[in-house]
Amino acid sequence: MKIISLFLFMTVGFFTGSNLYFKDETLSTVEIERINTRIIDIKNMVSSGSKYNSKIAFLIDMKVPSGKNRFFVYDLEKNEVIDQGLVAHGSGSETGIKGVLKFSNTPNSNCTALGRYAIGKNYKGIFGKAYRLAGLEETNNNAVKRAIVLHHYSAVPYAEQDYYISNSHGCPMVNEQFFKRIEKIIDSSKSNIIMDIYY
Repeated sequence: MKIISLFLFMTVGFFTGSNLYFKDETLSTVEIERINTRIIDIKNMVSSGSKYNSKIAFLIDMKVPSGKNRFFVYDLEKNEVIDQGLVAHGSGSETGIKGVLKFSNTPNSNCTALGRYAIGKNYKGIFGKAYRLAGLEETNNNAVKRAIVLHHYSAVPYAEQDYYISNSHGCPMVNEQFFKRIEKIIDSSKSNIIMDIYY
């Protein structure tokens, strides 16, 4: 009986402690569970002694339509989303079926590649300031070869909308205003921030 009570206490504590509130609306239970699953893995990865940032992580949920906020800045210490914005996916990820995407790590596929990335140094590219991304898994280990970077683009809207936004060539591409906010977080970090793209 004590074991069951302890299990229930820990389960309730975990989910209530990780409730994520988005401005006026709450995430669905499914979305909370999806984020919690990713966060558990990230926390294990960035545990003490790790070379990665243990306070902040970026999550991109590709199940969410591109016209809705699906790029989440997550505070690993407070267990909450502290910022969010729109993010484009690769044009090659389109399947022609609404709400269904495909993913690839293949060069010239123009697809988004799933997995965890380490956000690296910035440079000045055709879109202005951008951050190099190193793929940390088999599903995205061609990121450097494919020139997959985190950058902004003027065609990405700032506010959520009911229709899909423009596509990238496989890069996570965000609005300029949102980029300025995450840029401050990245530039002030002494270690690489993990970005997890999942579906």
